[in-house]
Amino acid sequence: MPERPPAPAGTNWLAWLDVIKAFGLWILSVLILGVVPILVAAPYLIYKVSAFGQAAILPDALKSDKMLIFYSVIGIIPAHVLTLYLAYLVVTEDGRRPFWKSIRWEWPAGLTPTIVTLLSILTAVVLYGVAFGVTSLYGGEKTDLDMLIESSVYTRVTTAFIAFATAPLIEEVVYRGVVYPAVEKVLGMGFAITVVSLLFAGVHVFQYRSNVAVILVITLLSITLTVARAVTGKLLPSFIIHLVFNGVQSVLIVLAPFIDKSAGK
Repeated sequence: MPERPPAPAGTNWLAWLDVIKAFGLWILSVLILGVVPILVAAPYLIYKVSAFGQAAILPDALKSDKMLIFYSVIGIIPAHVLTLYLAYLVVTEDGRRPFWKSIRWEWPAGLTPTIVTLLSILTAVVLYGVAFGVTSLYGGEKTDLDMLIESSVYTRVTTAFIAFATAPLIEEVVYRGVVYPAVEKVLGMGFAITVVSLLFAGVHVFQYRSNVAVILVITLLSITLTVARAVTGKLLPSFIIHLVFNGVQSVLIVLAPFIDKSAGK
């Protein structure tokens, strides 16, 4: 949340108000991500019912409908845009404060941007290597994400695009740009790291519920990103780590069919 001038004794309620706003934004971001994709896919569902009757919306039919899955994924983009707008309103108090400066979208002091970028990239690569090792060692069932990207080529490409182009930005703004500093201000760094890490990992549990190894990886990623934000005091390092981590994943998502074919020869 934006920095406020030192408050007189007994007015710590201002800091708690920031916590309430931050958690309100987090709750709205989760709801938006659940509702907006459904609204985007609704016209297609209406068409299906009008053309094919009630059989078109039976559970088995919905699960296998490639276009419905595609439209649902497309719906994540406007959901992210709306979330970013709400974050802007909360952070700037409806335009009265600078957005990027308030969320600490800056380079850490004492290190050049080049060094910070290289260290962030290295952290992301090492983290992805650990993630690859954990998931390879323990395996597990396919997750909802796996089934999503296997449904069609266009869904695969769209998922990869969102994972790289919008998800790191929106998630860093909400979790470590808004929620983290608000909690840290009233409860301290350790508690803030724990809360934000659990919130971020928690919202991904349902998506990856069939694979404990992937949940462990997401939790490790969450802790790493939050610690980076806490230690540096800035948001750019965690964003770069997140961007590179998701970028590697996005490339592999797109190339997976070709890699599988090559491995099968």
